[in-house]
Amino acid sequence: MTGWVGYRNSFDERKSDRNTDGTVNSNTGTSRYVIVSPVKDEEKYIELTLVSVTSQTVKPFLWVIVDDGSTDGTAAILERYARRHSFIRVINARAAGARQLGSAEAKAFGVGYESLHGEDYDFIVKLDGDLSFGPDYFERLLARFDDDTRLGIASGVYLEMTALGNWTPVPMPKYHAFGACKTVRRRCFEQIGGFLTSPGWDTVDEIRAVTCGWKTQHFNDLQTKHHKPEGSAMGAIPTSVFHGHIFYVTGGDPLFLLFKMLNRARTRPYVLGALALAFGYVRSVVTRRPRLVNAAEARCYQKMLWRRFLRPLEAGSRG
Repeated sequence: MTGWVGYRNSFDERKSDRNTDGTVNSNTGTSRYVIVSPVKDEEKYIELTLVSVTSQTVKPFLWVIVDDGSTDGTAAILERYARRHSFIRVINARAAGARQLGSAEAKAFGVGYESLHGEDYDFIVKLDGDLSFGPDYFERLLARFDDDTRLGIASGVYLEMTALGNWTPVPMPKYHAFGACKTVRRRCFEQIGGFLTSPGWDTVDEIRAVTCGWKTQHFNDLQTKHHKPEGSAMGAIPTSVFHGHIFYVTGGDPLFLLFKMLNRARTRPYVLGALALAFGYVRSVVTRRPRLVNAAEARCYQKMLWRRFLRPLEAGSRG
């Protein structure tokens, strides 16, 4: 686990629920939430996220930002905002090397989570440093948790910029809460053993939650803008290979892989992307990569996948 070297703010100033601008700090009551943000070299986008969070109608109890060895201007921007807002705590972590998709950021999140020991909160949010969203995002999302006590993991949807310059929602299964901005009820988080510090964590958490009887989902009316498209750092083909690997280690059904390949073939680089997805899966089978789930969790995941596929067919048969 990456180490951490200190805090930016002490929290001595957290006194009341209501700020001078009329917004609410999540310090007391049932909507106490904390945010942990692993970031690295996010100079281009981090201020969009900082403005989004500091403008929330219900602010977090605590926002831990783990700077995982940034070499650009990220640290200076974080320091400026930490001086202005007492609920922001910045941890300067040792660099974990290259930001391999899904791995280094999960470890950096673990550093931030360890620093929460002894804090009192009801929800934990994993938030990346390249998003922006409306000022009532968390107030509305937390209301969904209040309405459904079985809801364990949730998010909104995320939009990415198309080649034509339009912000378009990225399709997700109904049960999926996207990893860049994921809110988890604390009791659920502790029951599933937290997030793994390895690629595939944002699928395994949902599998374990569902296995334990929790609901996981996203809400289409809550939108965030993802300013750095997924896979932009790795490239389209390596990202598809990576997703094939993740599908294997999380217990995905090999028959369902065919449907994933057909779906991947609809977007660039079309056939190459689909083949790369299959390569990632097959390579993991051949090299006997260890699974991240047990047999019961794998069966649960496969049921989730097939239910997702069969639901439109069932709806059509009733029409």
